Amino acid sequence: MIGTLHMNRDERSLFPKLTLGVLVTAILAGAAADTVWEVWARAITPLWVGGPLQPAALVQSVFGFRNLFLAELIHGIVGVVFYPLGYLFIARPIARVVTPFLPWWSVGLGFGVGLWVFALYIMAHVFAGLPPFLGFVTLTWASLVGHLLFGLVTAAVVRWREGDFRG
Repeated sequence: MIGTLHMNRDERSLFPKLTLGVLVTAILAGAAADTVWEVWARAITPLWVGGPLQPAALVQSVFGFRNLFLAELIHGIVGVVFYPLGYLFIARPIARVVTPFLPWWSVGLGFGVGLWVFALYIMAHVFAGLPPFLGFVTLTWASLVGHLLFGLVTAAVVRWREGDFRG
């Protein structure tokens, strides 16, 4: 079938071939994960911390943008396209070499933790000059949950697209 990602366990290479199927998988995974992230960030997080997670505000801080729409667009493209490609070409290959015994869902959760560290330490602290992990306020933990959900959904969609959605 055109546009699917299917690999037999015995045929798995460390990195997938960059094909239309892999790109479709990445975009589907990103769209699903970003949708879950947005529901968490904008609908559920405010009930916990009193306000939404606002990654576009972080993009604005890092790049000095005043245009909120442009910041939202950048964050959306990164979440829908580039983060899932990072899962397929960086996180999962590393896990296959370093921790091949871990199930897919724990690799997805680890990927989410990596995204959280990237967002709240590298981007927020190193580039935007904010306190590391925003000082570990309640919003920090809400962000961690959102990134865990993003990683888990990304991994689940990749598994589903591979036709290998078991344990």
